[in-house]
Amino acid sequence: MKKILVVLGHPDKNSFCGSLAKAYTDGAKSNGSEVRELNLGELDFDPVLWKGYKEVQELETDLLRAQELIKWSQHIVFIYPNWWGTMPAVMKGFFDRAFLPGFAFKYRENSQFWDKLLLGRTAHLFVTMDTPPWYYRFIYRRPGHNAMKNTILGFCGIKVIRITEFATIKESSEKQRDKWVSVAKNYGYKA
Repeated sequence: MKKILVVLGHPDKNSFCGSLAKAYTDGAKSNGSEVRELNLGELDFDPVLWKGYKEVQELETDLLRAQELIKWSQHIVFIYPNWWGTMPAVMKGFFDRAFLPGFAFKYRENSQFWDKLLLGRTAHLFVTMDTPPWYYRFIYRRPGHNAMKNTILGFCGIKVIRITEFATIKESSEKQRDKWVSVAKNYGYKA
């Protein structure tokens, strides 16, 4: 049985991203996977890392629970909108506060290198956006995807195995959105 953590990065659980998260979760559970959910918009935490790593900023209960879920998981699904080329502020704040040295990575003494502490996990990114995918890829060069894949998750040892884009949301019909929800459910079932 696979242990899957579904992280909803949209602050509104009633958004289209919320529908994708529910569909994925339903699909994964129907296939026997053990699924836990983390809705970042409902967590109670300060998203600002006020002193960087100079001082320890005590973690709120919700962030401690989130870290436990990440440790528990084998596969993490991040579902979020692309806002201003990357993720919503609540999601960035979550990474700043929860993916800390000693939990997600560890700097090596007298070295520019680090140890990845979340190795052995995979991730699938579900990203909604209004930017046409071809424009996001060829003109913008996929800044949000690159950040998630390489400088956040990859930095900590989580291997992104797939990025699924749903676009363009603002021009999509109800029929198209229903198809996308089915796509998310099928990915969950195959997880």
